[in-house]
Amino acid sequence: MKKTVMIVGMMTLASVQIVHANEGHDMSGHEMKQHAQHMAPDGMKHEHQKMDMASGMFLEKKEVDGYTVSFHIMPAKDGMGHGGSHNLMVKVEQDGKALTDVLINSKVFHPNNSSESKMLMKMGDWYMAGYDLGHAGKHGIMILFKTADGKKHKASVYYTEVK
Repeated sequence: MKKTVMIVGMMTLASVQIVHANEGHDMSGHEMKQHAQHMAPDGMKHEHQKMDMASGMFLEKKEVDGYTVSFHIMPAKDGMGHGGSHNLMVKVEQDGKALTDVLINSKVFHPNNSSESKMLMKMGDWYMAGYDLGHAGKHGIMILFKTADGKKHKASVYYTEVK
Protein backbone atom coordinates (compact mmCIF):
# COMPACT_ATOMS: atom_id res chain seq x y z
CA MET A 1 0.00 0.00 0.00
CA LYS A 2 2.79 2.44 0.93
CA LYS A 3 4.58 1.67 -2.33
CA THR A 4 1.42 2.37 -4.34
CA VAL A 5 0.84 5.68 -2.55
CA MET A 6 4.47 6.65 -3.11
CA ILE A 7 4.32 5.79 -6.84
CA VAL A 8 1.05 7.69 -7.31
CA GLY A 9 2.56 10.66 -5.47
CA MET A 10 5.67 10.64 -7.65
CA MET A 11 3.55 10.37 -10.82
CA THR A 12 1.43 13.31 -9.68
CA LEU A 13 4.54 15.34 -8.91
CA ALA A 14 6.03 14.46 -12.30
CA SER A 15 2.79 15.49 -14.02
CA VAL A 16 2.83 18.87 -12.33
CA GLN A 17 6.54 19.38 -12.88
CA ILE A 18 6.45 18.65 -16.62
CA VAL A 19 4.87 22.08 -17.04
CA HIS A 20 7.92 23.59 -15.38
CA ALA A 21 10.45 21.34 -17.10
CA ASN A 22 11.98 24.19 -19.03
CA GLU A 23 12.89 26.11 -15.87
CA GLY A 24 11.27 29.45 -16.48
CA HIS A 25 10.55 28.99 -20.19
CA ASP A 26 6.90 28.66 -21.05
CA MET A 27 6.99 26.13 -23.82
CA SER A 28 3.51 26.69 -25.17
CA GLY A 29 2.77 25.31 -28.60
CA HIS A 30 3.53 28.72 -30.10
CA GLU A 31 6.93 28.93 -28.40
CA MET A 32 7.74 25.34 -29.38
CA LYS A 33 7.14 26.38 -33.00
CA GLN A 34 9.40 29.41 -32.65
CA HIS A 35 12.04 27.34 -30.88
CA ALA A 36 11.89 24.72 -33.63
CA GLN A 37 12.74 27.34 -36.23
CA HIS A 38 16.01 28.28 -34.53
CA MET A 39 17.12 25.73 -31.96
CA ALA A 40 19.14 27.46 -29.26
CA PRO A 41 21.96 25.58 -27.53
CA ASP A 42 20.41 23.64 -24.66
CA GLY A 43 23.34 21.79 -23.15
CA MET A 44 22.36 18.51 -24.79
CA LYS A 45 24.31 16.62 -27.42
CA HIS A 46 21.97 15.87 -30.33
CA GLU A 47 22.14 13.08 -32.85
CA HIS A 48 20.58 13.87 -36.19
CA GLN A 49 16.98 12.83 -36.68
CA LYS A 50 16.75 9.45 -38.31
CA MET A 51 13.55 8.67 -40.14
CA ASP A 52 12.74 5.76 -42.38
CA MET A 53 10.24 7.37 -44.72
CA ALA A 54 8.94 4.03 -46.02
CA SER A 55 7.87 2.77 -42.60
CA GLY A 56 7.39 6.14 -40.88
CA MET A 57 9.66 5.12 -37.99
CA PHE A 58 11.62 7.84 -36.20
CA LEU A 59 14.62 7.43 -33.87
CA GLU A 60 16.59 10.21 -32.22
CA LYS A 61 19.07 10.00 -29.35
CA LYS A 62 20.05 12.75 -26.92
CA GLU A 63 22.75 12.90 -24.26
CA VAL A 64 21.29 14.41 -21.07
CA ASP A 65 23.18 14.68 -17.76
CA GLY A 66 25.23 11.54 -18.51
CA TYR A 67 22.22 9.54 -19.74
CA THR A 68 21.47 8.53 -23.32
CA VAL A 69 17.79 9.07 -24.08
CA SER A 70 16.36 7.40 -27.19
CA PHE A 71 13.09 8.69 -28.66
CA HIS A 72 11.38 6.24 -31.01
CA ILE A 73 8.11 7.08 -32.74
CA MET A 74 6.21 4.91 -35.16
CA PRO A 75 2.68 4.57 -36.49
CA ALA A 76 0.64 2.21 -34.36
CA LYS A 77 -0.53 -1.02 -35.92
CA ASP A 78 -4.24 -1.82 -35.73
CA GLY A 79 -5.19 -2.59 -32.15
CA MET A 80 -1.77 -1.53 -30.82
CA GLY A 81 -2.35 2.23 -30.54
CA HIS A 82 -2.10 2.48 -26.74
CA GLY A 83 -4.19 5.65 -26.92
CA GLY A 84 -3.18 7.19 -30.23
CA SER A 85 -2.26 6.89 -33.89
CA HIS A 86 1.45 6.67 -33.03
CA ASN A 87 3.46 5.03 -30.28
CA LEU A 88 6.05 7.16 -28.48
CA MET A 89 8.74 4.99 -26.96
CA VAL A 90 11.60 6.23 -24.80
CA LYS A 91 14.63 4.38 -23.46
CA VAL A 92 17.02 5.84 -20.88
CA GLU A 93 20.52 4.35 -20.74
CA GLN A 94 23.59 4.97 -18.62
CA ASP A 95 26.95 3.54 -19.66
CA GLY A 96 25.20 1.49 -22.37
CA LYS A 97 22.79 -0.20 -19.94
CA ALA A 98 19.04 0.47 -20.02
CA LEU A 99 17.60 1.88 -16.80
CA THR A 100 14.41 0.15 -15.77
CA ASP A 101 13.66 2.06 -12.58
CA VAL A 102 12.79 5.52 -13.90
CA LEU A 103 9.49 7.40 -13.95
CA ILE A 104 8.82 9.22 -17.22
CA ASN A 105 6.17 11.82 -17.97
CA SER A 106 5.70 13.13 -21.50
CA LYS A 107 4.07 16.16 -23.06
CA VAL A 108 3.30 16.70 -26.73
CA PHE A 109 2.76 20.13 -28.25
CA HIS A 110 0.71 19.72 -31.43
CA PRO A 111 0.95 21.98 -34.52
CA ASN A 112 -2.47 23.48 -33.70
CA ASN A 113 -1.08 24.80 -30.36
CA SER A 114 -2.89 22.21 -28.24
CA SER A 115 -0.95 19.95 -25.89
CA GLU A 116 -1.43 16.82 -23.82
CA SER A 117 0.55 14.97 -21.15
CA LYS A 118 0.81 11.26 -20.42
CA MET A 119 2.83 9.05 -18.11
CA LEU A 120 4.85 6.44 -20.00
CA MET A 121 4.33 2.79 -19.09
CA LYS A 122 7.21 0.35 -18.85
CA MET A 123 7.54 -2.26 -21.60
CA GLY A 124 10.84 -4.15 -21.31
CA ASP A 125 13.72 -1.69 -21.60
CA TRP A 126 11.41 0.92 -23.15
CA TYR A 127 8.69 3.20 -21.79
CA MET A 128 5.68 3.91 -23.97
CA ALA A 129 2.55 6.02 -24.54
CA GLY A 130 0.22 6.53 -27.47
CA TYR A 131 -0.38 9.94 -29.02
CA ASP A 132 -2.32 11.15 -32.05
CA LEU A 133 0.51 12.42 -34.25
CA GLY A 134 -1.06 11.56 -37.60
CA HIS A 135 -1.85 15.14 -38.60
CA ALA A 136 0.66 17.09 -40.68
CA GLY A 137 3.05 19.49 -39.00
CA LYS A 138 5.77 19.67 -36.37
CA HIS A 139 5.08 18.21 -32.93
CA GLY A 140 7.19 19.16 -29.91
CA ILE A 141 7.77 16.18 -27.63
CA MET A 142 9.15 16.76 -24.15
CA ILE A 143 9.87 14.28 -21.38
CA LEU A 144 10.72 14.67 -17.73
CA PHE A 145 12.25 11.61 -16.13
CA LYS A 146 13.11 10.88 -12.54
CA THR A 147 15.98 8.48 -11.81
CA ALA A 148 16.37 6.23 -8.77
CA ASP A 149 18.56 8.86 -7.06
CA GLY A 150 15.56 11.22 -7.04
CA LYS A 151 17.00 13.64 -9.61
CA LYS A 152 14.87 14.96 -12.46
CA HIS A 153 16.09 15.29 -16.03
CA LYS A 154 14.45 16.62 -19.18
CA ALA A 155 14.82 16.09 -22.89
CA SER A 156 12.86 17.06 -25.98
CA VAL A 157 12.69 16.38 -29.70
CA TYR A 158 10.61 17.50 -32.64
CA TYR A 159 8.67 15.05 -34.77
CA THR A 160 7.25 16.08 -38.13
CA GLU A 161 4.49 14.01 -39.65
CA VAL A 162 4.89 13.99 -43.40
CA LYS A 163 1.68 13.65 -45.40
